[in-house]
Amino acid sequence: MARHNETGSRGERLAREHLLTLGYTIIDTNVKIGHYEIDFVAMHGSRIVFVEVKTRSSDISDPTDAIDERKMRRLCIAADSYIRTYDIPHEPQFDVITIIDSPDTGKEPVLEHFPDAFRPPLSGAR
Repeated sequence: MARHNETGSRGERLAREHLLTLGYTIIDTNVKIGHYEIDFVAMHGSRIVFVEVKTRSSDISDPTDAIDERKMRRLCIAADSYIRTYDIPHEPQFDVITIIDSPDTGKEPVLEHFPDAFRPPLSGAR
């Protein structure tokens, strides 16, 4: 497995553990909808939560920079499709988890969770 894939997989494991400790119920993982992917679909309270995880192996670049308007739009389109396909009656929420993880350095990973990080645009996802 390529190093960046290992970093991403490790980040998703850390994110999953984090979500579970906060009481989220993971419904689906790595959902592919057309050309789009949703890292986690979860329930938290009365909301269905779509979670995007961004992991970096160093703190040279900020992982939140990867969550641009295009990425948010793509996640909203995928979430809308998921909601329509499974006839989900719950209000959607979009969370972002960023992780900086450099296991070779011996440092603990730095995880930041941004619940309800953004709202879908009025046109597009409901």
